[in-house]
Amino acid sequence: MSKNLEPTQKSLNRMDLTNYKMKIAIVYTSVTGNTKELAGILYQIFLMKEVDISIYRIEEFQLSGLSQYDAVAVGTYTWGEGEIPQEMRPLYHAFESLGKKEMVTAVFGTGDSFYPNYCGAVERFRDMLYVHTDLAATLKVELMPQLQDFIRCQKFVDSVRIRFKMKAVNKK
Repeated sequence: MSKNLEPTQKSLNRMDLTNYKMKIAIVYTSVTGNTKELAGILYQIFLMKEVDISIYRIEEFQLSGLSQYDAVAVGTYTWGEGEIPQEMRPLYHAFESLGKKEMVTAVFGTGDSFYPNYCGAVERFRDMLYVHTDLAATLKVELMPQLQDFIRCQKFVDSVRIRFKMKAVNKK
């Protein structure tokens, strides 16, 4: 019999817990209501999955709490010549300085393809998130979400969940 009867202790990772629910935030801004509606559709799809999902307008979201999420989906419209809206810039910069390359992210938005920089803010967020986080999905929707966009929304949600699960398996 071993002299050391104390159980070996291993630091627990929250992903090791079998009942752990992925913690996701949807953070969005909307002027016309199109991006708000898209955020709502994504939220409803996430609700059908086994995740802990929260949805915030950018004005309600505490940037200091960003790192408490396993995944963040950013929703934005595009301003001017493909620019990120003023109210989303602090979130953009928070991701740049977060230092959590392992965080799963996704970005979505609505736009009008009539303009030369269709969903330009989505693309700018995408490029930055690709460098600073683990970008799982990008979704651009023409104007208001339509019935045919629902399947794309489901794939967006599935991409975020699969990316997180892959990371959890690889950490074991």
